[in-house]
Amino acid sequence: MLRILERVARTNTGVLGRETIFERLQSNGAEIFKGVSGVAPNVVEYCLEATKRIMDDLDFTLEQKLKGVVSLLREEAYQWWLTVKGGTQLDQVTCEFFKFTFQGKYVGAHYMDDRRRAFLYLTERDRSLAECEAEFLRLSRYAKGIVATDYERCVQFQDGLKDSLRVLIAPQREGNFAALVEKAKIAKDVKCTERLNRERKRGRNNRDSEPSNSDQRPKRRARVDGLVRVGPPVAATGFPPYAICGKGHVGECWRRTRAYISCGSMEHHFRKCPRRTD
Repeated sequence: MLRILERVARTNTGVLGRETIFERLQSNGAEIFKGVSGVAPNVVEYCLEATKRIMDDLDFTLEQKLKGVVSLLREEAYQWWLTVKGGTQLDQVTCEFFKFTFQGKYVGAHYMDDRRRAFLYLTERDRSLAECEAEFLRLSRYAKGIVATDYERCVQFQDGLKDSLRVLIAPQREGNFAALVEKAKIAKDVKCTERLNRERKRGRNNRDSEPSNSDQRPKRRARVDGLVRVGPPVAATGFPPYAICGKGHVGECWRRTRAYISCGSMEHHFRKCPRRTD
């Protein structure tokens, strides 16, 4: 009976076995917080969340958690807590009260509002659904009043999906968040598979419609020496050329009648032509 009373007394005084609450926290990686001005809000938040996770793993009671976080405060931070505690009724000094006032002092309302807006406007964009889920859960703690139930979390998550995916998921009206995320992942995988199949089919059709390599070779044109006249030749006289002599003239072609070309007579030869001058 005496040993039981001693164990209870050690618990109430912040001693667990041979180690104090502070020693157990430090041995498990909890960090001292001095509250130095200029510390980034996300760093302060990370420190608070890490300490909470350690205390949950150690199965601390609410009273032990309050003593634990206070034991990690030093210098400016500890002086701030003494001021807050001194102006608050004793029955209101709880672990939740510490968290609320600590965030208001070292994290800031502006940072909390920014995180809340980031949650409300969270969309899928080019991220995977696993990345969307992780970001959604991380930011949801800043909007507990907006997504208080599992169904509200489902509705908010669906609103951030792309239209092509949301139209497949929303009609199912899923009320379990984990099940909704799994259905969304399956639907997205199916859509990606269908798109790849269409692209492969389109690629095969394009290859089948292309001419063979032999048809693509440019045909060699026959080599022609000299100038090439385009269109029917036209004589200098202005008359179309005759088919037999190739010259443009009026009347019957002398070459066809075998007449002498200089005078057109068929009665004599070139040597006896009267029009011959030499």
